Amino acid sequence: MSAMDDLRLEELNAKTAVAANGLTLKRGQEAFLVPVSNEAYVDQSSTWTRVVYSDDELVAYIMANFDPEAGKDEYRCSVLRMHVAATAQGQGVGTFAVQQVADEGKRRGFDSLYAVWEPGELGPAPFFTAIGFEVVGETEFGDQIGRRVL
Repeated sequence: MSAMDDLRLEELNAKTAVAANGLTLKRGQEAFLVPVSNEAYVDQSSTWTRVVYSDDELVAYIMANFDPEAGKDEYRCSVLRMHVAATAQGQGVGTFAVQQVADEGKRRGFDSLYAVWEPGELGPAPFFTAIGFEVVGETEFGDQIGRRVL
């Protein structure tokens, strides 16, 4: 795994979606996933889907939403999904990906970034709280809602 300086973001497309679907996560994390290919052709006007490369290796996928008209705060500027390869976890890849979303949200005029995640022993709650998200509620489906000021 390369240093965080070697990380770069690319738009999700048909080719990168296939690679992103092949990410190997830590045992037990697959329970929290939705296949990336399901999102490769979503409406890009509000949904922002990217992959993260370290040199030539695809190491993560992130899906965000930027919609100032969304009915709920947690969907106006939010991280909806993120998958980081097992070998890349703990290397700053997730932090890099979320920071890219935060930067894009700030550029678009938002003052808060939200994340929605499924609670669970192997879920991402410790990651999100470690990078500055405060749990502010839960969705009607029982997912946790975290908020980070931009």
